[in-house]
Amino acid sequence: METIDGRTYSPKRQRRFLIAFAMALAVITYIDRISIAQAQPLIASDLKLDKIQMGMVFSAFGWAYCAFELPSGVLGDRIGSRNVLTRIVLWWSFFTAATGQAWNFASLVVMRALFGIGEAGAFPNINRTFSLCLPPAEQNWAQGFLWLAARWGGAFTPYLVVFALRYVDWRTMFFLFALLGVVWAVWFYIWFRDEPGSGAPSHPPDVPWKAIFGSRQIWLLLIPYFTSSYGWWFYITWLPSYLREARHVELEQGALLAGLPLFMGGLGSFFCGGISGSLTRFTGSVAATRRLMAYIGYTAAAVLLVVAARLENPLHAMLAMGAASFANDLVMPGAWGACTDLGGKYAGTVSGAMAGFGNAGGAVSPLIVGFLLQWTNNDWNLCIYISAAVYFMGTICWAFLDPVTPLVIEKTAEGSTR
Repeated sequence: METIDGRTYSPKRQRRFLIAFAMALAVITYIDRISIAQAQPLIASDLKLDKIQMGMVFSAFGWAYCAFELPSGVLGDRIGSRNVLTRIVLWWSFFTAATGQAWNFASLVVMRALFGIGEAGAFPNINRTFSLCLPPAEQNWAQGFLWLAARWGGAFTPYLVVFALRYVDWRTMFFLFALLGVVWAVWFYIWFRDEPGSGAPSHPPDVPWKAIFGSRQIWLLLIPYFTSSYGWWFYITWLPSYLREARHVELEQGALLAGLPLFMGGLGSFFCGGISGSLTRFTGSVAATRRLMAYIGYTAAAVLLVVAARLENPLHAMLAMGAASFANDLVMPGAWGACTDLGGKYAGTVSGAMAGFGNAGGAVSPLIVGFLLQWTNNDWNLCIYISAAVYFMGTICWAFLDPVTPLVIEKTAEGSTR
């Protein structure tokens, strides 16, 4: 064991293994959720779905994902991340495979909603595990590596889908991708234990809902995550269709270009995680560093999306959209770090609240895009301009957010919280 700042942690080697497990899971989550976007033309053709119906399919995952983020975070605080992560990974792997068995629109909506319920708990429980098992100095780096893996997992998924579809149909492809999660869950359950050492906090008592949702600071954290998800989900749902219909790019070239926003988003998270320590020494404040990265991130993302819409060359447009994704992800480590600092021993609950409310934006986005495309005869630029405007709202919220001061939790005479 290793003692750092009065707390006991597992040896450094085990902490590195934990980060590696988290990165592997992040990759799997994005493979399983993004593969449907790349396979969308084949699925829509086989099941005879129009754009509004495909938007509803994408949105079904988003709404379920949004609704179960908070319950999954609370469950992690109560029974431990090991139990929760193992169960939800097996759950969503089953429904990844089941996606390939869909026979009509309704069945596909149900499969993707049940899949979303499982994936909802992944990142809140990873964040909770980081808050328990990693010293504060390592957590920014861990978040940077985590989101690098997540985004790059999504970036390479289009190529993986194109490769898989050369040899199997889309239904078999979902079954093969499901096996990745099963292997991870078994290995993780055997290796990981929730309590890293004597300094780890015990499981908390009842969640102080009033303190959390009555906090102005929590809402200033939740709303920007909504704006992030609204714009970013375009990349993992409608982007392949945008490239094919608006940019007239063929499937394989489209897979290459579709990966750019996710690839560059991963670089943004990694860059922020790496530079945060040095920037904090310059600003003299963790809060100032997090705000600065949020100002730059949201404002640049909004501007670059507008630039991308106005560029004629598809490669240039996707490079600009990739730069917007890079900017968006500059915010990620600071946002998840704020969950840890504000939530304390309720980090899983606060993380789930942020992820849940944030991903409501992800649920709304593909549905709105589908309706706009149907009603405007495929006006893709309008959809992009709306995303840019939503992004900029995040800048305004972070101007008033205190991302470091813990919530004040009142205690009763009996010692419970409220």
